[in-house]
Formats: sequence, C-alpha cells, structure tokens
Amino acid sequence: MRHVQFLARTVLVQNNNVEEACRMLNRVLGKEEILDQFRRTRFYEKPYQVRRRVNFEKCKAIYNEDMNRKIQFVLRKNRVEPFPGCS
Repeated sequence: MRHVQFLARTVLVQNNNVEEACRMLNRVLGKEEILDQFRRTRFYEKPYQVRRRVNFEKCKAIYNEDMNRKIQFVLRKNRVEPFPGCS
C-alpha cells in the first residue's frame, strides 16, 4: 500500500514522456509554494522587504477569504433559504 502523503508528490514518467512529467512536477511544486520559497531565499531579503511581503500576504489572505465568502453566498448553494424575502 502506498503512503497517501507521498502519493500527491510522486511524479511518474509514462511512455518516456519526460516533458509532461516535468510539467507535472512544476505544477506540484508551485501548488505547495516550494518554488516561491526557493526564489525568496536565493537572495538576501532586507527586513523591511520581509515586513512588506508578510503584510501583503496577510492582506491578500483576508481579501481572498472575504471574496470566497461572498461568492459562496451569491451562489446560493449552502443557504437554508436560497432566495430570502421572495416567499
């Protein structure tokens, strides 16, 4: 039996198609933000740049959370009464 935690990170080369396997590997590394971390640690990042980046990431996460909540509300999928006030 395969370990589930490593199954998503495993890239198999099928039919000697190495380019497709590389694309898949880049996609996996991108989703787990490993490439971003590598790019950030390649050069020294000044403390004020670190603060700016962290604050920007926090603001972006809050914005995305709010937008996702609004989108879910507009989609009317999870509401008890899909069309409130129209009964």
